Amino acid sequence: MSEYKILVAEDDKAIRDSIGIYLKNANYQVLYAEDGLQAVEKFKKEEIDLIIMDLMMPNMTGEEAIVKLREISYVPIIILSAKGEDYDKVLGLDIGADDYITKPFNPLELVARVKSNLRRFYSYKDKSKQVSNGSNIQIGNLILNEYEKNIEVNGDIVALTQIEYGILELLMSSPNRVFTSDEIYEHVWGEYALDTKTVTVHIRRIREKIEIDPNKPEYLQVVWGIGYKFVDPSRR
Repeated sequence: MSEYKILVAEDDKAIRDSIGIYLKNANYQVLYAEDGLQAVEKFKKEEIDLIIMDLMMPNMTGEEAIVKLREISYVPIIILSAKGEDYDKVLGLDIGADDYITKPFNPLELVARVKSNLRRFYSYKDKSKQVSNGSNIQIGNLILNEYEKNIEVNGDIVALTQIEYGILELLMSSPNRVFTSDEIYEHVWGEYALDTKTVTVHIRRIREKIEIDPNKPEYLQVVWGIGYKFVDPSRR
């Protein structure tokens, strides 16, 4: 049995049990919650490695639960929802989810996404424990800290998720180079780019953390029709 523990928050028992069967067959430990409130309470009591979260649940919606969970943890969260519009996907990612799968879903794809998110998250955590030789990246008033996996903005330390750090590390390592959304996704997520809208959402989150005016970014800029680049003001 895998050491990884997955929490499945889903109010439909048949779907919940079906997901559990596939996850157990993949050797994961599985816990269950019937609504968002149970999910938050169970997360606080157990050492959960990843959460699969439905959105439309009683007592506390999935969106509300994700917001509360993001106040205390950056554990990977995969949304599993019947809401399949682009707006719903962007909203789910914007409040802190790492991935989004639309119902009806392929159980094998769900298990693959679980593996991918766990691999990325724990690779990030392992790297953050390694001793660094001070190979920080400084551009303008920003310092990306490889050891602590955060960024210093005008002297203030700002926390980053593993995805945000991965994007910044890629772009800041090659200032002024333009990366397509596909390149960013495949490098940071470590898989073929299927839906790069999530890149746009994370770019917006990063801007809110590092830019004085996110609507007029000095550093993280879009190159229309191509992708994104991280501008080094000293090399303009």
